[in-house]
Amino acid sequence: MNTTESSPEIKEHYGGTKPERLTVLIFFCALTSALAGFLFGFDTVVISGAEQVIQKVWKLSAGLQGITVASALYGTIVGAMIGGWPSDRFGRKPTLLAIGLLFLVSAIWSGCAANDAQFIIARILGGLGIGMSTVVAPVYISEIAPPAHRGRMTGMYQFNIVFGIIVAYGSNAEILSHIHVDAWRWMFGVAAVPSFLYALFCIGIPESPRWLLGNKGDRQAGIKVLKLTKPDASPDELDAEADKIIAASSQKVSSGHFWTKRLRLPIMLAFLIAFFNQWSGINAVLYFAPRIFQWTGLGAKAAMLQSVGIGIANLLFTFVGLYLIDRLGRRMLLYIGSVGYITFLSLVAWAFFTHHYSIVPICIFGFVGAHAIGQGAVIWVYISEIFPPRQRAEGQALGCSTHWIMAAVISTLFPIVVGVLNPSQYGYIFAFFAFMMCLQLLWVGTMVVETKGVPLEDVQERLGIASLT
Repeated sequence: MNTTESSPEIKEHYGGTKPERLTVLIFFCALTSALAGFLFGFDTVVISGAEQVIQKVWKLSAGLQGITVASALYGTIVGAMIGGWPSDRFGRKPTLLAIGLLFLVSAIWSGCAANDAQFIIARILGGLGIGMSTVVAPVYISEIAPPAHRGRMTGMYQFNIVFGIIVAYGSNAEILSHIHVDAWRWMFGVAAVPSFLYALFCIGIPESPRWLLGNKGDRQAGIKVLKLTKPDASPDELDAEADKIIAASSQKVSSGHFWTKRLRLPIMLAFLIAFFNQWSGINAVLYFAPRIFQWTGLGAKAAMLQSVGIGIANLLFTFVGLYLIDRLGRRMLLYIGSVGYITFLSLVAWAFFTHHYSIVPICIFGFVGAHAIGQGAVIWVYISEIFPPRQRAEGQALGCSTHWIMAAVISTLFPIVVGVLNPSQYGYIFAFFAFMMCLQLLWVGTMVVETKGVPLEDVQERLGIASLT
């Protein structure tokens, strides 16, 4: 990883000097926090290998089966809504540790559950961990990473989500091939290992210096952590940075006043990036990929193999997104993603209308690639950057809860809409998603503000909110 590259924006903010280097400690902190994303991805997908067996074991009705499968999602919505409070009240580090413990308890309890009620409660706990992690992990990474590397470091969270999804698919298949009695219990229980390691690693990371300085008011501890993350800085430079962080945290909007006119732009940006993320149809494609591929005439086994290909494509293009995010910037990746969305979704719609089904798989892969490079790489990074220090966790909670509510809506509506339409009308689904991405493209061109390479304390100036009261 090149730690000496620069850009005009970075040089401007650092007086023409090279940007801060990426230290081993910062990388370890970012990687540890991003591992919450791995547990997020794993926990979300692991249910796919067990849901049919669970239904038979506990003789669940269709309705109760739906509640059981979606139980983690319910917890996720709540976790995203409340995740900002413990992060601001107790600190980023203890909240990340609590998330690890939630994952650990959920994994063990899910694997040992004696009945469906226990299983649902255990999955809700895991969902709470997922929702809270989408709030706290990106915020922590953004607050500890140097501006020149903040996009890639925060984007590691998204990469770990995708990696966790693929590992869950592989883990399920491996367990099924070697364990024949209660294999489904092992599918959930095996997550206890990475959950324990994640919690252990969280003990070894420092608290966010921006939380120590801005929220707790502990200047000595904040400067101490700044020194760990910036070993090349002089005492005067550390003092100056601490003053800057404290000044940004002390601006005239208290932590108790989030819904203010002053914050209308970042609030709108956080809401819309999360809104458009889901109305691209990405969750519908990821959750129902085998069904979509079967519409094209593929058999069930071939459709499942194509679905695995989606996971691989998602991972590969996530690498591309992380490589480009600090080079091209957040706004440019959203442009690229929007154009890719529109192109491939329109082609899928055309294919269903004209019965040219052979192009659907490759177009779906292209759609997933556009998401991974664009919205997938940008969403968690951007929301964590655009709010002032005292409102950062609340802003992340807003964006994350919007994301998860929209995900629940899309996942619920998709099979209902499919049931209403006949096969010759499926193209309308993808045409609608393409239209929504046209709206996203318009939004990116008129409202999105670039944050690449800008110190967090200066992002407010970019958004025009620093001087507002």
